[in-house]
Amino acid sequence: MDEEIIHRWNETVKPGDEAYILGDVSFHSLEDTVKLLKRLNGNLHLIAGNHDKRYRGKAEFKKCFAWIKDLYTLKVYDPNINLYKDLQRIELCHYALRTWNKSWHGSWSLYGHSHGNLPDDPTILSIDVGVDSHDFRPVSFEEIKVIMSEKDWVRQY
Repeated sequence: MDEEIIHRWNETVKPGDEAYILGDVSFHSLEDTVKLLKRLNGNLHLIAGNHDKRYRGKAEFKKCFAWIKDLYTLKVYDPNINLYKDLQRIELCHYALRTWNKSWHGSWSLYGHSHGNLPDDPTILSIDVGVDSHDFRPVSFEEIKVIMSEKDWVRQY
């Protein structure tokens, strides 16, 4: 299973791409986890999950990531957005949020943790991006953009 996930990851994420892992990286030993992470393409960023606690303070684990945070607001430039000066705001958290900064104004929320077991709400701009919810591969910004565009979300002021 690990080999297939690594293969699908590297098909999707190219060297130099920015990649965000939304927690629960591995259940392997620290040594095996670090070996796996070093095989993944991209500049890795980690939003820590509940199962990452055992590794979080370990230097060799931290070296695998550009940074490790609990919550992060990502701003992606997209000239087709026409929102916040062509920036799409994306709240990254390991856990699903019911509301988040700018959620009523088109900001997205991406999460993991639920392993595809939390029903999607078509009225909010939030989705589970865990690999186990997306054919065991990461989801690109363009794919997320399509998913969000198909939701029944209505801007509220």
